[in-house]
Amino acid sequence: MKGTIRLPAAEPDPACPVRGILDQVGNKWTALVISHLAAAGPLRFSEIKRRVGRVSQRMLTETVRSLERDGVLLRTVYPTIPPKVEYSLTSLGSSLVGPVQALVGWALDHRAHIQQARSLFDQRRSAPVPAD
Repeated sequence: MKGTIRLPAAEPDPACPVRGILDQVGNKWTALVISHLAAAGPLRFSEIKRRVGRVSQRMLTETVRSLERDGVLLRTVYPTIPPKVEYSLTSLGSSLVGPVQALVGWALDHRAHIQQARSLFDQRRSAPVPAD
């Protein structure tokens, strides 16, 4: 393996900050939101939803709120009627673009192999068990 991945020691605390961060960053909606904002720049909520695709309004709302809370996204409200709200990446969010895009790229590069492996696994799991 090329580099060494530094893992935190096992912590009995379920509120482990590293675990919480990895849960958020590893979320599929997070990766898609960050990728689209990196490619397009600031976007309104409805535009993010359109670009991301099959995400529910509730899930996207939770995702952008969580990213805003973590300091990854900036929510800007413009004083217009009706109010215009845009989301953009902060400098912290921009520093996450490379790792997220690497993960998305890996998934795209290997999706056929993964789909084949899943299919073979599912076939083995659904095969009848021989009787004794």
